[in-house]
Amino acid sequence: MMSKEEIKDFILKEKLIAIVRTRTQSEVPVIIEGLSAGGIKVLEITSNTSGFERMIRESRMKHPDAVIGAGTVTNVSVAEKALKAGAQFLVSPNTRKELVKMAHEHQVPIVMGALTPTEISDAVEAGADIVKLFPAANFGNNYLKAIKGPFDEVSFFAVGGINLDNMLEWLEAGAAGLGLGSVLTNIEKGEFTKGNIESKARGFVEKLKSYHGRS
Repeated sequence: MMSKEEIKDFILKEKLIAIVRTRTQSEVPVIIEGLSAGGIKVLEITSNTSGFERMIRESRMKHPDAVIGAGTVTNVSVAEKALKAGAQFLVSPNTRKELVKMAHEHQVPIVMGALTPTEISDAVEAGADIVKLFPAANFGNNYLKAIKGPFDEVSFFAVGGINLDNMLEWLEAGAAGLGLGSVLTNIEKGEFTKGNIESKARGFVEKLKSYHGRS
């Protein structure tokens, strides 16, 4: 069983969190199979995904080499459900200090959503393991560069509007990692296959490898 610090280090090492969000429960296993086959090892199943608790439990059993967390954890009630289901990390879109306490009591890290300097400061002071800069693309990577000035020791994951064309710009701007959502899973119904999702995921993984190779 991985410790909180081991899970945090794993997320920071992998640098990519795939966000699984769908109203159709039967799509979840297909998405996760494709993402895993494509090389993405950190997966976040959002609380507004149909049957998210069951999907967390089943995904952990089927993919023991991956780290499976819960996303869209907006309050304590959602956090309780996610942790009971076996989520290995929590991701929130907002800054709620009580979520940090709950996550750490259960020995899991939390990626806490924050945007403004005040929110980031609140998240850091509360003990958030990683700060989720959200919505990132609405403000651009120059905003991240500016924020990194006073918060140079904070590990930021940029989430929202990240794609294959701009991902390296965010890493070069100082992001410790990226959250990828619909860019991986929003596939036309006729093309919704494990293979297509795997191909999309592999594109990001390979581009990240090439970035590491020249950095």
